[in-house]
Amino acid sequence: MSKFQKAIQHIDQKNAEDPNLEKANGKEFPKELLYSKRMTDKLLDFHPQASQELQIAVRAQHICRWKVPRDTYPMNRVGYLKWREELKKTHAEITYEILDDVGYDQEFLDRVSFLIKKKHIKKDEESQIMEDVVCLVFLEHYFEDFAAKHNDEKIIDIVKKTWAKMSPEGHEAALKLALSNRSETLIQEALK
Repeated sequence: MSKFQKAIQHIDQKNAEDPNLEKANGKEFPKELLYSKRMTDKLLDFHPQASQELQIAVRAQHICRWKVPRDTYPMNRVGYLKWREELKKTHAEITYEILDDVGYDQEFLDRVSFLIKKKHIKKDEESQIMEDVVCLVFLEHYFEDFAAKHNDEKIIDIVKKTWAKMSPEGHEAALKLALSNRSETLIQEALK
C-alpha cells in the first residue's frame, strides 16, 4: 500500500469513529466519513488532476469534527468564528500526525496543513479549488436541509457569501448541480 493509500485509510478510520450518523442512499454512515467521501468525489469530478496534497487536505477537511462541538463556544458570530478557527487547527494537527506517521516529508506535511487551514483563498490555486469543492458539496448535499431551517432572507445572504468565496469555475459547476426548484430559486435570488 502506498503512503497516499495509507493516509486516506487512516483518515477514513478516524472519521468512521464519528458517533453522528447520516443517511444516504438508504444507508446510515458516520457523518464525517460520508462528508469526506463526498468531498473526494467532488474534487475528482471538479479537478481530476488534483495533487496528492490537495486530495488529502480535502479528505481530511472535517477529520474528527465532532470532537470540537459548536456549543462549546458562544452562540454568536464571534463564537462561531473562534470555533471555525479551532476546527481548522484541530483538523490540520490530526492530519499532520497521520501523514508524519506514514512517512511524508516536512514540505508535504506543511502544504497539507496550509490547505486544510484554507489560507490565501483567491491567491493560492489549490486553496481556491478546495474552497470551491467545499461550497459545491454544501450546495449539492446540505443546502436543502439547511435552507429548510432558516428564512429565505438568511439563506439568500448565505448564498451571496458562499458565491463570493468561489471562483468563476466554481460558479459554473454550481449552476450545473441538480438542485430542487426551491434551492435553484433561492440561488437565483441571491445572484440578482
